[in-house]
Amino acid sequence: MKRLLSMLALLVACFMAAHAAKPETPWKNGPLRVSDNHRYLVHENGKPFFWLGDTGWLMPERLNRDEVGFYLSRCAQAGYNVVQVQTVNGVPAYNIYGQSSHPFGYDFTNIDRPGVYGYWDHMDYIVQTAERNGIYIGMVCIWGGLVKSGQMTEEEAVKYGTFLANRYKDSPNIVWIIGGDIQGTVKTEVWETLARTIRAIDPGHLMTFHPRGRTCSSLFFPKTEWIDFHMFQSGHRRYDQRMGNKDYPIPDKTEEDNWRYVEQSLAVAPMKPVLDGEPSYENIPQGLHHDTEPRWQAADVRRYAYWSVFAGACGHTYGCNEIMQFYRPGLPPAYFANTPWWLALDFPGFNQMQHLKNLMLTFPYEERIPDQSVIAASDKVQAESDALPAVKIPQDQLPPAGTILPADSSWVIKKYNRLVATRGTDYLLIYNYTGRPMQVDLTQITGKLKKAWWYSPTTGAYTYIGEYKNKKAEFLPAEVGVGKDIVLVVTDAAAGYIRQPAPDGETEKKSYEE
Repeated sequence: MKRLLSMLALLVACFMAAHAAKPETPWKNGPLRVSDNHRYLVHENGKPFFWLGDTGWLMPERLNRDEVGFYLSRCAQAGYNVVQVQTVNGVPAYNIYGQSSHPFGYDFTNIDRPGVYGYWDHMDYIVQTAERNGIYIGMVCIWGGLVKSGQMTEEEAVKYGTFLANRYKDSPNIVWIIGGDIQGTVKTEVWETLARTIRAIDPGHLMTFHPRGRTCSSLFFPKTEWIDFHMFQSGHRRYDQRMGNKDYPIPDKTEEDNWRYVEQSLAVAPMKPVLDGEPSYENIPQGLHHDTEPRWQAADVRRYAYWSVFAGACGHTYGCNEIMQFYRPGLPPAYFANTPWWLALDFPGFNQMQHLKNLMLTFPYEERIPDQSVIAASDKVQAESDALPAVKIPQDQLPPAGTILPADSSWVIKKYNRLVATRGTDYLLIYNYTGRPMQVDLTQITGKLKKAWWYSPTTGAYTYIGEYKNKKAEFLPAEVGVGKDIVLVVTDAAAGYIRQPAPDGETEKKSYEE
C-alpha cells in the first residue's frame, strides 16, 4: 500500500509539473562563453552564468516522459540550471521503453525508424524538456569505463561524435562533457578524437572533461584547446579514507579539501574556469562501499559547495545518491540507496544549493576573486590546515554519532574550522562551517564605513549585524559546531546590494543580476 500511495503521489506531481509556469530561458542572452578574465562563465551579452548543476546520470535510461518532466521541473524550481547526464551507460544502453542506444552498432545512418520511439527520440525529449525548463544538459557522451574496456575505438569515436554533434548542435542548451569518471591518461587518443570530432561540427557549445575522483581535467589537459573550462571530481571519501586507492595524487588527509583543486587548477596556464563536477553525494555512505559507514548529509554538501566556490570556482554540481541513479523500489540499489528518487527531491541539501547561486549573483560577478587576506593575520586558524589549532566545540556539536574518525581526530575538527573568503571591490564574503569566531580585515574593500550581515546557507535569509568602521573586527556567529555553517557578508556602506532591514525586521535583497 505504501508503494502504491508513493507512486500515486508521483503521478499527481508529474501532472502538476507538466502544467506549471515555464521559467525564463537563459540562452536568450546568447550562447555561453568564458569571461574575459578567464575565471567564470557568462553569456554572449555578458550576463553572468553561475553553473548550478545536478547529477541526473541515469535519466535517459531510468525515467519515462512524465517522470522526465517532473524531475526537470523540480530542478528548475530548486534553482538548478544544469543537469549532468550519462548519455549511454552501456554499448548498447537500454532505456525504460526497452529501446537500444546502438541498434546498428556505431552506424547511426538509419537511427530514426518510422513508427519507433527510439532511444535517441527519448534523449531528444529530455533535451527539449530541459530547454523548456531553462536547463542546460551537460551531456557526458559515453562513460569512461566503457571506453577503457574497449567498447569505443577511435574510428567509432568519429562516427559517434559526428552523430551527436549533428543531432544536438542546434539545441541551445547543450554543454559537452568528454570523459566520465576516468583519468585523462586512459585511452587519451579516443577522448581527443571524440572531442575534436564534436568541436569541428559544433563550435558553438562549451566543452569540458569529467575526470576520475580526486583529479582535475587541468592535470591531464592543461593546454588542450577543446577544453573551455576545467572540471574536477573531489569524490566521496572523507579525510584519511584512502581505502584501496593508494596512488591518487593528493597529499594525505586532504580528501575533503575540494578548495585545493580550485587553487591548483586556477594556477595552471592558460587559466580557465573550473568547478567541482562531482563532490560527495547527499545520503551516500562515506567512501561508497560499506553501508555501515555514516552518510554524507546536507551540511556536508553545503560545505563542498561553498568551499569550492569561495575558492574561485565558476559554479558547482550537487549530487544525491538516489537521484543520480533514479532509484525506485524494485530496482537493485547502487551504493545502498534507500529512498525513492522523487522523495529524495525533498532532501534539504537538494533544495539549499539555490541559496549559493542567489548569493553569488547578488554582487558584481566577474570582479570577484578568492582572497584569504581578508581574514586577519591574527586569526591563526588560517595557517596551513594540517597545523590548524583546534577551536573548542561543545561535545554535542561534534560530528554525528557513528562517524568514524582517526584515533586522534582533533585535526579533522581543525580542518573543518577553515574559513574561505572571496571578495569584490566593495564587498567580501567568508564561509564559516563551524561557527567559530573570526577576525576580519575590513580594509581590504572600499568604504570608510562597512555594513555586515549573516547569510544562512540553509534558508538564504540575511540577518543584519550592524555598521563597522574601516578596521579589523571580530565576528561571533550565534551557533558553534560542525555543520553550523554561516556566511559573513560585508559591504561598503554606500553600496546598495543588500537593503537595510525593513521595519518588520526582514531584509530585502537587491540582486546585481537585475
